[in-house]
Amino acid sequence: MSNKDRLVTLDEFIIEQQNKIEDATGELSGLLRDIGLAAKIVNRDLRKAGLVDNILGDAEKTNIQGEEVKKLDEFANTILTKTLQNSGECAGIASEEEDEIVVFENRKRAKYVVLFDPLDGSSNIDVNATVGTIFSVFKRVTKLGENCTLEDFLQAGEKQAAAGYVIYGSSTMLVYTTGDGVNGFTLEPSIGEFCLSHPNIKTKKHALTYSVNQANYHSFSENIRKYIDYCMSSDGNKKLYSLRYIGSMVADFHRNLIKGGIYMYPATHKDKNGKLRLMYECNPLSFVQEQAGGKGTDGVRRILEIIPTELHQRTPVFVGSKEMVEHILENQ
Repeated sequence: MSNKDRLVTLDEFIIEQQNKIEDATGELSGLLRDIGLAAKIVNRDLRKAGLVDNILGDAEKTNIQGEEVKKLDEFANTILTKTLQNSGECAGIASEEEDEIVVFENRKRAKYVVLFDPLDGSSNIDVNATVGTIFSVFKRVTKLGENCTLEDFLQAGEKQAAAGYVIYGSSTMLVYTTGDGVNGFTLEPSIGEFCLSHPNIKTKKHALTYSVNQANYHSFSENIRKYIDYCMSSDGNKKLYSLRYIGSMVADFHRNLIKGGIYMYPATHKDKNGKLRLMYECNPLSFVQEQAGGKGTDGVRRILEIIPTELHQRTPVFVGSKEMVEHILENQ
């Protein structure tokens, strides 16, 4: 751990950062602490998967995306929703698992709304692969004292007040940004606290790893196929790049954030507007990536400049090391 003299907990770090801002009122700090609390509850029950009845498997229904809902999807969604409603700092939420926004009518004076993917990569749960939670926080644009509306949620990603993710892997980590760098916290199970382990994360400008569902190769545009061909090319007997793809965006993104690389989910013949959700996945992770020195684009525009028109809007995404993303853009 980076701070060998003492452990710096997530709560301590958030308060220290708040104290650096002269006019900070504490609402965002409280909200981030509550997200950390929800993540600990989700982590606790994920660790029981396979040991406790009625946790693994399908919920026997589909979400608005037409995807099979897992039981743990529902559980994580409920925990996040209830925790944020009880926090007092959140006026409402939007979730990948909900058709519409959920308004907290008892929190009309709360300044923020939160969007989240409660359990990214949930199709991996039954085989014990890495999953995660992704979150995005916006400051309301509607009048305090009234219910939040869809307008509060449909803001460009560059307006995010905070964003981040939790990765439930060999260790559990929470990574977030408020627009002033990226910091990572590892859950210390003996004390039940997230502790600062990865301060001021910076992504390499260039790396030798690319992440893409290569099974879709023949459905990608010619330019994307050419880029993948370039990645697969050899220098003598050595491949130029290495393919690393888990199938959980959080897991692939986290590896590339720490070690460098590019994550790609282009449009296909089937999904002409892309498959991943702008508001729940691409906006928050692009915000984190940019704050770590990387880039995020849909192949034409900066992800964070896209003005959303729908809550569950989809987009192609290329996010990762700056020079690798720019290589994609140069050949579009």
